[in-house]
Amino acid sequence: MRVTVAGSGYVGLVLGACLADTGNDVIGYDIDAEKVRTLNEGKNPIFEPGLTELLVNGLQHKRLHFTTNIKDAIDHAQVVFIAIGTAPRPDGSADLSGIEAFAWDMATVTSRPMTVAIKSTVPVGTCERVEKLINEKCAHAVHVVSNPEFLKEGSAVFDFQRPDRVVIGFEHAYSGELIRELYGPYVRNQRPILMMPRRAAEMAKYACNGILASRISFINEIAALCEACEVDVDDVRRVMGTDQRIGFQFLYPGAGYGGSCFPKDVRALVHTAKTVDVASRMLSSTHETNESQKRVLFAKIQKRMGDLKGKTFALWGIAFKPNTDDIREAPALTLIRQLKEAGAAVRAHDPEALVHLKKEFKDGVVYCDDNYDALKGADALVICTEWNEFRSPDFDRIRSTLKQPLVFDGRNLYEPSSMRRSGLEYHAIGKPVVKG
Repeated sequence: MRVTVAGSGYVGLVLGACLADTGNDVIGYDIDAEKVRTLNEGKNPIFEPGLTELLVNGLQHKRLHFTTNIKDAIDHAQVVFIAIGTAPRPDGSADLSGIEAFAWDMATVTSRPMTVAIKSTVPVGTCERVEKLINEKCAHAVHVVSNPEFLKEGSAVFDFQRPDRVVIGFEHAYSGELIRELYGPYVRNQRPILMMPRRAAEMAKYACNGILASRISFINEIAALCEACEVDVDDVRRVMGTDQRIGFQFLYPGAGYGGSCFPKDVRALVHTAKTVDVASRMLSSTHETNESQKRVLFAKIQKRMGDLKGKTFALWGIAFKPNTDDIREAPALTLIRQLKEAGAAVRAHDPEALVHLKKEFKDGVVYCDDNYDALKGADALVICTEWNEFRSPDFDRIRSTLKQPLVFDGRNLYEPSSMRRSGLEYHAIGKPVVKG
């Protein structure tokens, strides 16, 4: 099938590369000429496992290329996917200006009936709004389908190729079936394709992210209670997780969630609730709890070390989660700002995200290509991201390199017994302090 994907970010690139991999003829459209040029050279601007290989393979087999020419992109397509970002406005609502601008431009060049599928996470009613916008200007019928993405950064290619389910919201049967056909190669093992009205599909995406975010905030509140009551949160988690009604997923206490989805989508849900006069106390609390949780590591550091002026901290992990270079709303950013405001210096290491961190902080941060190099001259080690390379470090080397044998772990990576044997003082989330 001939497919155009508008937007070449995390969602659009994965979508286009995966569709090309199953034999579709895909054009990626983007207004960023430099990005288009580098993509056509096979250079992947983001870190996502498996994506670069798919990108290069699609280009080599001429099933994938990128353009800034919207007429060429639309003339090519049987289906147009919109994967354009919807950044949050100050009031929490989703900014749809990028999607609307594309829809307006698309309407001016569309020369035949067309199916459009919105992958972006958008408020209820957006598909109707975009369809109306296009059809008011276009002489040919354009039908808009909701096809929300459920990809996790760090495993997005795997998630696309082996989806738990595919959601298609439609009002016109032909367009719904066209999108269903595209997903055929990915659902051969009886993974469900859930067909429903567009508004339900739009709401379902927000609801999924809302409940996942709420589980994280819930376990973080339980972790705070555990600390206050001198209980190890891992014992509590084991009881909760082995209850089949609950399970372990997203019940991992830590320094808070970040990224481009959970923070934005929870705020958008709260905003939607206000506009329709529905109380959203739990969702509001989910967001507030997470914002507070991002400050927990600094509070632990300050409580233990007092005045931080002139102190240096080794920071392992910047990305909001492992296996991605995305630092949007990452807890590490909050911590770095707090440490800098307190007069401390930071030596930071991340396997993939340093290039983005350098755009955020021009001074007060030393960027280290090696995690052990970050320890040099540091008064303590702080862990913000659970990259695999941090899971089994040389604890003796950590202790001998740090000025003080202090570790603050925002992801609960280590066994307290291991830290005690290694002579390291260990401050984790929801656990008693270990005195090395």
